[in-house]
Amino acid sequence: MVRELFKRNRGTRDVEPLGPVEYIEPVASTSEWLKEHVVPTRSGTVSYVKSLFPFLTWIYRYNWVWFVGDLIAGVTVGIVVIPQGMAYAKLASLPPEFGLYSSFVGVAIYWLSATSHVISAGPVAVFSSLLSVILEHALPQLPEYADTPWIIAGCLSVVLGCIVMAIGLFRIGFIVDFIPLPAIAAFMTGSALNIAMGQIPTLMGNNTADGYNTRAATYLVFGNFFKYIKHCDLNAAIGLTALFMLYAVRWGCGYASRRWPQHKKTFFFINTLRSGFVILLYTLISFLVNRNHRDDPKFSILKTIPRGFQHMGVPVVNSRILSAVAAKLPSAIIVLVIEHISIAKSFARLSNYTIDPNQELIAIGLTNIFGPFFGGYPATGSFSRTAIKAKAGVRTPLAGVVTAIIVVIAIYALPPVFYYISNAALAAVIIHAVGDLISSPKSIKMFWKVSPCEFVIFWIGVLVSVFASIDNGIYASVAASAALLLFRIAKAHGRFVGVVKVYNTPSLRPVDANEPDSDTRNVFVPLDRSNGVNPAVQPREPHAGVFIYRLNEGYLYPNAVHFTDHMVREIKVKTRPAVINPYGSLGERPWNDPGPRHKSESDIDPTLPVLRAIILDFSGVSNVDVTSLQNLIDVRKQLDRYADAHIAWHFVGVKSPWARRGLLASGFGSENGVVKSLFTVTNVGVPQEKDDVKPGSCDEEFSVDTQPEDKLGMTSMDTMVLPLLSIDCPYFHIDMDEAVRSVELELGLK
Repeated sequence: MVRELFKRNRGTRDVEPLGPVEYIEPVASTSEWLKEHVVPTRSGTVSYVKSLFPFLTWIYRYNWVWFVGDLIAGVTVGIVVIPQGMAYAKLASLPPEFGLYSSFVGVAIYWLSATSHVISAGPVAVFSSLLSVILEHALPQLPEYADTPWIIAGCLSVVLGCIVMAIGLFRIGFIVDFIPLPAIAAFMTGSALNIAMGQIPTLMGNNTADGYNTRAATYLVFGNFFKYIKHCDLNAAIGLTALFMLYAVRWGCGYASRRWPQHKKTFFFINTLRSGFVILLYTLISFLVNRNHRDDPKFSILKTIPRGFQHMGVPVVNSRILSAVAAKLPSAIIVLVIEHISIAKSFARLSNYTIDPNQELIAIGLTNIFGPFFGGYPATGSFSRTAIKAKAGVRTPLAGVVTAIIVVIAIYALPPVFYYISNAALAAVIIHAVGDLISSPKSIKMFWKVSPCEFVIFWIGVLVSVFASIDNGIYASVAASAALLLFRIAKAHGRFVGVVKVYNTPSLRPVDANEPDSDTRNVFVPLDRSNGVNPAVQPREPHAGVFIYRLNEGYLYPNAVHFTDHMVREIKVKTRPAVINPYGSLGERPWNDPGPRHKSESDIDPTLPVLRAIILDFSGVSNVDVTSLQNLIDVRKQLDRYADAHIAWHFVGVKSPWARRGLLASGFGSENGVVKSLFTVTNVGVPQEKDDVKPGSCDEEFSVDTQPEDKLGMTSMDTMVLPLLSIDCPYFHIDMDEAVRSVELELGLK
């Protein structure tokens, strides 16, 4: 393009130097936008299909070093997920074996479409607790499934998988970003408190007391615990000692790794496998105590766990089940998605790699679609197992296959051992696991320091979860976050700015701005110095009657009136109307004009200037819409009447071509007969061609200091002058300095 402009401008080879070249920006086109963003291209389609199977990019490079790391991590996670899976299944009001089925499917399928090598998918505490609430809500409407609640869980898994996978396939996973960290922390903390409090009765053995509903709101479970504390039995001894041992091993390994750092890896694996060790220890104790009391054990145990995949089959999906669970689908989708994506993003940042959120949603969607065929219930990323997997030295997603093999071995070989597992010990494992989900005091304090409003949102989510339910806590925190976001957009503030002449200096000493070496420049800062400028620095206001207004947010319909009302109000305070009584008679004056009844020159401050020009800083504006531009048109008419003249509106930093198109369509940016009075230009080096080189054989652009290559046939460089912006838009400017100088030239102020 530069070469064509160069040829058209220079005319003959002997004319130097080159003059300026006119540049007219093409108007943004709907067809071009559709072609660029909607209509698929061949290369884009191929890239999209390849992205659906990310394992193809690394599987052919698999090696023994990777295998060793994956083997260690896979076995470690497998040992951890077996007791966790059974515990979480009981938390979901399902038989323990369904936790093993979900654990197998989560790790066996997820890796095929995953972009994170550390995520361990499977049953998790928060969703298991939510699933229990969903089943409690649905079973009264579906009494035929009272003895087979896993059918409802399987149907829910398929539906959730299809929805989540569709979100990923259509690349709309960005909606997850609308749920902020305080809302996520709130529902995690509230869920952890709900789960822990719900498991304490099982830990203590009074969960079977008549009238004690451990599925009620958290505060009710807590209060009723003391009411039924007299029903605690031998389970309390098992549960409390197991919980104590879990924390003792954790704290002891933490201390030992700091005391003897050379054995840090050994202590890490001991700490990681503590749940498995505790379950094995108390299973042995249970066997010794209950082997002669299988029908009437001394404390609560799991009892019979079927060997193998006893519930494989095609999941049942019908309208009755869907209608029964429909009300809980939104909360289930939110939990499934944000728990997985937040974990994936957190560990990606820690490990210095990036994930594709849409592809992660596809992976977790596939996992939940195929899970019920093996008897699984909904699965997502687990924070605790992911942390273990990362610290164990995992190298690729294939470690999930190793974990799947360990789980299959457990499903077929260990059911006789599972018979004697203590329910109180499993409750201790759950309480110990969810303790890490509670936000630390340090994190909560940071919420307060960063944003007190979001600190309040955090506590709203926690309190609603504790006093109502987990799903209501999710809705409350998300709704409060959305309300805060809309409020911030609608009440965004603009600022009037002034100019300060500054220079850079290596020391805080006076420098003569007129010296040749002084690097002086103009910066434009708010007149109220609200951006942290030293209060002793007084920005210089623009010329009398000229105002510079900076919009700090997108200029859209929620905040358009708020921006312009503030701008007009301040302008009227700092200027005087050009006509004392523009309405003539009293009958023509609007009813809401406060008076005085007969206006005279004494009612107006003659020292105030008349409005002459407005400069809008759009550098913080990404988009505009019909409502906001119509509001701008109305304000222009209002101020034209106020000034009794046509006021020039100048715009700085309009970034979007669609914003420029909208402004031009609304009558801003250019006017008939108005020619740009000031240009911001740059010198661009254009290579000359040898006589034996065909015109157009090289389309490269060169800067002034670029040396042409011989193979391109270039012998020397010519310099041409190019404007940065389109010359047919005299009221669009590249920076504030250009805008101010244009106003000065237009109004004859300098």
